Amino acid sequence: MKLVTYESAKQSRLGVVHGDLVVDVAGAYGSIANAKIGDAKVAAAAKVLRKLGRAPYDMIELLALGEKYRQALAVVAGGAAALEKKAPKGLLVPLVKAKLRAPIAHPQKITCIGLNYADHAREGGHEPPPAPIFFLKSHNTICGPGDPIKLPPNSTQVDYEAEMAVVIGKHGTRISEADAHKYIAGYTILHDVSARDMQFADNQWFRGKSCDTFAPTGPWIVTPDELTDPHNLRISLTLNGQTLQDSNTSNLIFKVPFLISYLSQSVTWEVGDLISTGTPPGVGFARKPPLFMKGGDTVSVSVEGIGTLTNPVVGA
Repeated sequence: MKLVTYESAKQSRLGVVHGDLVVDVAGAYGSIANAKIGDAKVAAAAKVLRKLGRAPYDMIELLALGEKYRQALAVVAGGAAALEKKAPKGLLVPLVKAKLRAPIAHPQKITCIGLNYADHAREGGHEPPPAPIFFLKSHNTICGPGDPIKLPPNSTQVDYEAEMAVVIGKHGTRISEADAHKYIAGYTILHDVSARDMQFADNQWFRGKSCDTFAPTGPWIVTPDELTDPHNLRISLTLNGQTLQDSNTSNLIFKVPFLISYLSQSVTWEVGDLISTGTPPGVGFARKPPLFMKGGDTVSVSVEGIGTLTNPVVGA
């Protein structure tokens, strides 16, 4: 299942992507109440949704309802999509016309992993780290598909970094690797935009990674049942149509279950937290000559099984 946050009539709404349609979650509740969604399987799933009594307010609230709820929502959304031309107004939106936003507008934590591909570590002059390197990006970095990446006026070295991100779906601490999968609500794309001049001048990463719009995410959250193996996905980035990064998540040094478990020994995971798993080789600062983003560029990050996230770049 693909879960989206999208905009309609200047309001933020939740949806489920079903083929080339977006099923509005609140609209699906209305259709259930009006008995417009039929067969026995859908009716049974609808009972799970009715227990809440209303549609969730935002993506974090939706994820907090748990896996059983999400499974029921997928069934009901399928029933709603089957209504096609008989659907109530607003229930179904063509995907091409839906204005997608960042799936989670205000995650409590945006936790990123540095140097998690050995080739990327070496291109920057480092040996692969013996333990994960964690850093945080601030909430003001979040933006969605199609939103502009805004170059700050005090940087001339804004770099791109394609990354796969994990979405936490359950509160947890001191989690074992064996149980880590129970805390994963899904996967999305996060573009870890980085002002290298700030990063290198500061000798730490927070300021250079936390400029406004420096974490485009989306286009949606893909639930784990849709990905056979998150550690065997092609990940790539194009800048103005030229492929600059092209690797596979099989090359991650520290895998997702380990990352979730490792940090949970000291930090509590909350619903909606994002873990951005690191970028592969090919970044701009390591090229000869270096290559940085400029106003007028278009950058796209693709992760196999998840999708493609495209953003324009706007100059200061």
